[in-house]
Amino acid sequence: MEEKKTSVYENGLIWFGAGVSLAEILTGTYFAPLGFQKGLAAVLLGHLVGCALLFLAGLIGARTGKSAMETVKLSFGRKGALLFAALNVLQLVGWTAIMIYDGALAAEGVFAVGRWVWCLVIGALILVWILIGIQNLGRLNTVAMAALFCLTLILSGVIFRGGAAGAGAADESLSFGAAVELSVAMPLSWLPLISDYTRSAKRGTAATAVSAAVYGLVSCWMYVIGMGAAIFAGESDLAQIILRAGLGVAGLLVIVLSTVTTTFLDAWSAGISSESLSARLSGKWVAVGTAVVGTLGALLFPMDDITDFLYLIGSVFAPMVAIQIADFFLLRRSREGVDFDARDLVIWALGFVAYRLLMRVDLPVGSTLPDMALTMALCLAAHAAAGTRHE
Repeated sequence: MEEKKTSVYENGLIWFGAGVSLAEILTGTYFAPLGFQKGLAAVLLGHLVGCALLFLAGLIGARTGKSAMETVKLSFGRKGALLFAALNVLQLVGWTAIMIYDGALAAEGVFAVGRWVWCLVIGALILVWILIGIQNLGRLNTVAMAALFCLTLILSGVIFRGGAAGAGAADESLSFGAAVELSVAMPLSWLPLISDYTRSAKRGTAATAVSAAVYGLVSCWMYVIGMGAAIFAGESDLAQIILRAGLGVAGLLVIVLSTVTTTFLDAWSAGISSESLSARLSGKWVAVGTAVVGTLGALLFPMDDITDFLYLIGSVFAPMVAIQIADFFLLRRSREGVDFDARDLVIWALGFVAYRLLMRVDLPVGSTLPDMALTMALCLAAHAAAGTRHE
């Protein structure tokens, strides 16, 4: 059966839901040592870089009609792409668990019935979203996003009502370059997913542009909420801010709805990526399994600090996407007809190592941009030297 096409509006809604995320608010609290102005500059610069890459990655899927992991075959070959599909499924299971854990912890802080109860509630709602399916969410997603938009506006007003109370909070515990990298990290984590949604858009280029722009704006907003809470309200615990503001049920809805709408995309894309591993796998039921495993992970393991996880995602997927961009937009080549492209796999490995080394250097623009520029340069040089530019 032919897949239902999605509108530009529907794609915008999907990525609004992706951007409204507790993980992004919590990451924003880490920026408080920079003070508000420098912190805001780091957030904006990081998202400008990350969302430009997000647009290019999504455009590959929009133009080819392929899922994110199917587009990887264009650079790394049919079997070479399996490595990235497997790593993507693993990171998405990890994200599902992290998001449910954060959501349950915050919800428990507002309404204490037991963290395990909130894990089960959030996990069950994610299953509902999965069983309805991305093409059929329609009105439900519109209502959920409208509620989130209004509730997040209220939360922003509560946090920033205190003005510049924390203006003197800046210190040297976080460098500007490290903050930029933390800002790039969130859009970067969506690079291996965006084509799963842009591939089925009626107007691919417009839908991809709107997806990247909406996600970027909303994600910046979430970072600023977290940073503002830490600086102006002197509080990094979202549940405590909600309680102090007397938001009650409204605050609880922000927590639960934002967790469900973001984590649903992680689980859904895990299913789509699994189909690249084997035609026997049903994406929908793998997504269900991802939600179940993620819920169990949230119940059993502590997941309070995700910075190392974010950097690991960056080191794996930044060089991968750099090679895809070079191959698709510059070299105009496809390796989908071979099992492995050894050169691109070696270049990816060099890009991975380079990212880990660049993390040790305090660069004003973070590690991602220099690493991707280096990886793309290696890719172009290697293929030019081999005389394969027009293959």
